[in-house]
Amino acid sequence: MTLPTPLATRKLGPFDVSAIGLGCMNLSHAYGAPVTEEQGERVLLAALDAGVTMFDTATLYGFGANETLVGKVMKPHRHKFTLASKCGMQGVDVAGDGKLVRVIDGRPATIQKTCEDSLRRLQTDVIDLYYLHRWDKSVPIEDSVGALADMVKKGHIRSIGLSEVSSATLRKAHAVHPIAALQTEYSLWTRNPEIAVLQACAELDVAFVAFSPVGRGFLCGDPIDVDTLDAKDIRRSMPRFTAENYAANLRLLSAYNALAQDAGCSPSQLALAWLLHKAPHIVPIPGTTSVAHLLDDLGAVNVSLSAQLIEQLDQLINQHTVQGARYSPQGTSEVDTEMF
Repeated sequence: MTLPTPLATRKLGPFDVSAIGLGCMNLSHAYGAPVTEEQGERVLLAALDAGVTMFDTATLYGFGANETLVGKVMKPHRHKFTLASKCGMQGVDVAGDGKLVRVIDGRPATIQKTCEDSLRRLQTDVIDLYYLHRWDKSVPIEDSVGALADMVKKGHIRSIGLSEVSSATLRKAHAVHPIAALQTEYSLWTRNPEIAVLQACAELDVAFVAFSPVGRGFLCGDPIDVDTLDAKDIRRSMPRFTAENYAANLRLLSAYNALAQDAGCSPSQLALAWLLHKAPHIVPIPGTTSVAHLLDDLGAVNVSLSAQLIEQLDQLINQHTVQGARYSPQGTSEVDTEMF
């Protein structure tokens, strides 16, 4: 039997994790109908077999279904990987009609209850990295992080993360309790972290976890037919995928694919390799429902990019050449807008 080649590792708080982790969201949430449990299991176990040691989920994903899947499949292998999940944004039966809606709630009591539910669904005694998924702006960040610090003391979680916050908010939180990781969207076509967050993370020794590192599929090489996306696919509500904006963005793709060919790699690998070359404290977490795509993504750790090629990429796809905001006005209002 041929053993998988170990992936390079990077620091994530107190943990050494594979340089590329797995974002588990796609299996249960956001891009249309969830995959079958059998397909989800195939993807999760293939990632583990290929050397992935960082798996990222959240209470929100599938309103608990993703944590349940990860818990069921990965319980026998719990000692082999770093487990990350998130609180502060979950499904709530607001109207009392059994229909769950997404609610941002960072109150300490809610965070404590959400963590207990996560532990049960994940079938584990402790979560290695627990993020505040969104900062609830009606609650001081110090209070939410204080609640997470209490859970560290109780042994429910091992470290604390934040998601979609500014450098100023990160510094406030870090003063309450050391923050192990900050997670937000980062890729060639989403450059917001370059304003200040990446540098703040480096200064504070905080890992930066990049979600949507292949631009929600845009940087995978093949044009996405937006008209064929599932009715519940979140890209349908994203400005970059509206007809006018997406037509403009597609004009970047041919040159991008040519650069991937020059680098001797797939377009997805190029996007991930670009991130890995940007800074040693960046850990991308691509998500996929396909084992083949997963293995292709992981090959990015073996891609070497010249300074000239990185410069060409930076000039081709950036905040000035990509058309459309990354979120709708509603979505933008829910993140820490100081980061922009």
